[in-house]
Amino acid sequence: MPIRLIYCAAMLLLSSCSIKYSLVGSSINYDIINTIQFADFPIRSSYVWMPMHAMFNNELQDTYMRQTKLRQVKRGGDLQLAGEIVEYSQINKSVSASGFASQTQLKITVNVRFVNNKKHTDDFEQRFSATADYDSSQQLTTVQEELVTQMIKDIVDQIYNATVANW
Repeated sequence: MPIRLIYCAAMLLLSSCSIKYSLVGSSINYDIINTIQFADFPIRSSYVWMPMHAMFNNELQDTYMRQTKLRQVKRGGDLQLAGEIVEYSQINKSVSASGFASQTQLKITVNVRFVNNKKHTDDFEQRFSATADYDSSQQLTTVQEELVTQMIKDIVDQIYNATVANW
């Protein structure tokens, strides 16, 4: 009999405790915020690689759709993201003993305007950047897609964290 009593007490205690956590890392109150609106992010940099435009816009939208329960709308979103790709550049990062570049750094910078129509104190305009290095003996065309994909994911993560993760 005492074993049953202890067992019942333990079950009651365990069933009354709950832990709430989010696997996607957002702090969105879905009772208030339900929709998100994305404007196109055009390329406004002097150096242009055209596939980057679609790659960035698709990754940005896909990330929010995968990691939140927000519904995408064309206008009037509770959350709104707009901006432009303002820099796509490469610089020689290091020089070898022979005097030639041995490492080249590729950089993308995106200007983002975020509006939270339910809480305007969260609104901001900010630039997010990412870089990737590659060996200068390689042609940019051979590493460009891989590096741009990596940098876009990094920038989208930064934007996501600044807008809805609120860590």
